[in-house]
Amino acid sequence: MELGRDSDTGGQVKYVVELARALGSMPGVYRVDLLTRQLSSPDVDWSYGEPTEMLSPRNSEDFMDEMGESSGAYIVRIPFGPKYKYVPKELLWPHIPEFVDGALNHIIQMSNVLGEQVCGGKPVWPIAIHGHYADAGDSAALLSGALNVPMVFTGHSLGRDKLEQLLKQARLTRDEINTTYKIMRRIEAEELSLDASEIVITSTRQEIEEQWRLYDGFDPILERKLRARIKRNVSCYGRFMPRMAVIPPGMEFHHIVPQDGDIDAETEGNEDHSSSPDPLIWTEIMRFFSNPRKPMILALARPDPKKNITTLVKAFGECRPLRELANLTLIMGNRDGIDEMSSTSASVLLSVIKLIDKYDLYGQVAYPKHHKQSDVPDIYRLAAKTKGVFINPAFIEPFGLTLIEAAAHGLPLVATKNGGPVDIHRVLDNGLLIDPHDQKSIADALLKLVADKQLWAKCRQNGLKNIHLFSWPEHCKTYLTRITSCKPRHPQWLRDDDGGETSESDSPGDSLRDIQDISLNLRFSMDGEKNGSSGNDNSLESEGNSGDRRSKLENAVLAWTKDVPRRAGPSDKADHTTSASKFPALRRRKHIFVISVDYDTTTGLLEATRKIFEAVGKEKTEGSIGFILSTSLTISEIHSFLVSGGLSPNDFDAFICNSGSDLYYSTVNPDDGPFVLDFYYHSHIEYRWGGEGLRKTLIRWLASFTDKKAENEEKIVTAAEQLSTNYCYAFTAQKPGMVTPLKELRKMLRIQALRCHVIYCQNGTRINVIPVLASRSQALRYLYLRWGVELSKMVVFVGECGDTDYEELLGGMHKSVILKGVCSSVRNQAHANPSYPLSDVVPIDSPNIVQTPEEFTSSDVRNSLESLGLLKV
Repeated sequence: MELGRDSDTGGQVKYVVELARALGSMPGVYRVDLLTRQLSSPDVDWSYGEPTEMLSPRNSEDFMDEMGESSGAYIVRIPFGPKYKYVPKELLWPHIPEFVDGALNHIIQMSNVLGEQVCGGKPVWPIAIHGHYADAGDSAALLSGALNVPMVFTGHSLGRDKLEQLLKQARLTRDEINTTYKIMRRIEAEELSLDASEIVITSTRQEIEEQWRLYDGFDPILERKLRARIKRNVSCYGRFMPRMAVIPPGMEFHHIVPQDGDIDAETEGNEDHSSSPDPLIWTEIMRFFSNPRKPMILALARPDPKKNITTLVKAFGECRPLRELANLTLIMGNRDGIDEMSSTSASVLLSVIKLIDKYDLYGQVAYPKHHKQSDVPDIYRLAAKTKGVFINPAFIEPFGLTLIEAAAHGLPLVATKNGGPVDIHRVLDNGLLIDPHDQKSIADALLKLVADKQLWAKCRQNGLKNIHLFSWPEHCKTYLTRITSCKPRHPQWLRDDDGGETSESDSPGDSLRDIQDISLNLRFSMDGEKNGSSGNDNSLESEGNSGDRRSKLENAVLAWTKDVPRRAGPSDKADHTTSASKFPALRRRKHIFVISVDYDTTTGLLEATRKIFEAVGKEKTEGSIGFILSTSLTISEIHSFLVSGGLSPNDFDAFICNSGSDLYYSTVNPDDGPFVLDFYYHSHIEYRWGGEGLRKTLIRWLASFTDKKAENEEKIVTAAEQLSTNYCYAFTAQKPGMVTPLKELRKMLRIQALRCHVIYCQNGTRINVIPVLASRSQALRYLYLRWGVELSKMVVFVGECGDTDYEELLGGMHKSVILKGVCSSVRNQAHANPSYPLSDVVPIDSPNIVQTPEEFTSSDVRNSLESLGLLKV
């Protein structure tokens, strides 16, 4: 690990790698995959380009013999983003969907591999997905929804807290902070993580009470109330809150053998160390000092403003007694030249050098340019040998893993009172807490520990006595207890032993099995919506007599299976006639074209659809290309659209409607009706769906504001019962310009712990509220998971803008064609998310995205597809 090389390689990197390694060694855990980015760049180590790397267990020589095939802990690197370019975390947002798609592909493959190896061919589903930091939280939320697996989240550091700290420093304006750190996108990712997480793991209680409570989606008081109601088996009215769990990070102690006695006699380390030469890093540090035997004050932090190193140097420089008693060592990452560092890091380092010059600290301060990760234990040991002190003066420290490392080597601590060090100090009782803004407080604490040898010895012994409480085995035991308390979730059809959905075989047996398996979970009708007078009548349980329903389904299956054809020979055409029994049809397509163009009128959508059909007329006739219509419309509206445009439902293989809350397939038997509803999809997206409790809250929201300027205080938004389903509450905006902005409505719902996905559609004239894990883009991932329709073989057609879920459709492994001039006037800024620009989240320069000319023709569409390499020129 290249720790300290930049702001992306801090203590979190070590935490996550060591957690994966430790979990992989725990009894009952078969495999742990740590997913990260694959990168081949001269800026980083060559190993970043390796697709897989095993994390060998510590101190477990015998453990390797007991491991099963493919078991253990692994770093798995997923290729996404520019292949040969290192991308800072602040600029990764446009590439997150591509990572999610690649990770999904890996997880499904590994599920099948492990199933073959240890489970008799039945897929082995992951028990949990754990996101670390905001971007991984966003990714984990999407993966959790796509796989229907419980999600766990650890923030490490939080955007809202960072924003407050940066504003307090007054060095940057809010706009400059957003531009530099993409902070609003990061905060939204953390809110999404709260929406989707079962458990949020923190290192300290302070992180919960002072940092997470800044978020719309978490309230400590409401969380306790909801937990109490759940324990008493009382309804929470659709409200959900993730459980906060305080689990301090662990540490590896295998290489540390601290001993009591005279540390000047070198009692730490192994017994042979006294006959060994001093470590090279000691020489590198000692060359800075005129008197290297003085106690060493050690700070180990990258040159970042929030680490507060400059205040430490000022405190040291202005306290003469401290300068006379001690030296100061600053381990500030690795650098070749200051000019090659990032501007922020270079600025901090130059400030430190100027302060050294100002206070004439030459011979008293060390700041080496290079150190290896393997040198860090030796640096701690050197500080302990000189009877020194470790200090962490950060403005706020989420946890402070270096404090635990220092304590394990026998170093007393001086640490910030803001954040995790408070909890560490409570357990270890091995030092003093300081106000990081108070320069005198820092100097006084350091002087007290350095000057009072009895206090120093007491703090050292306390730390060594209690340090075992922060071991990785202790962490993992608590962690696994929390994980196993989550209700297991995985796709419904796996529980039903459906099996074989992704088989490539076209045998009659496979076709028959597909039909039989899906028959009990798909409804052959288009009446999945509510009619205005029937209420929530589209669930399986509320459709009348279950015996009649089963009889209807069985008759439908018989109709489907009556004439199952034999396997097509080499000379047979792969058209609809010879393979109609293969359900659904999209499984046999070479490519899938997804039409997600968000016109506010069906006339424009019809025109665009005809041009796309015309562009690939030959391939469409041959059956090599299938189509999916993805829209905010209901299935009834889609049916009317098809009829009015002279189109057939069989022109499409599937219909993603109600903004991604319902999924239908077309049928080939007219007696069964034009559409069949996938009920498995509903079981897949229903997680945290507030149901009636959410609907009542939304109704109250509608009643809360009207157009008071109108004569009769006219309603601005009304409930659209005829457009709603059990998994989509639809509302019609009479005056779109006066509707609450999208981000305000999301905030209101999150504050009430209602987890849902709000989408403003059709130029703001309709609002669809759907499950938090549902969306049009997630429906495509579901089709991949359910039927093996590869995402890389999908092409999504969109306009220049669209509904407020528009940005989700552009990233990922699929190809995108932007129809220039289409929907350019659709987006109403009042309903968009103005917190961050679209360019922050859309990979405009991606080779997977092309644009047609203005006023495009079918030839322009075909040219765009050819440029993507999808069609023969």
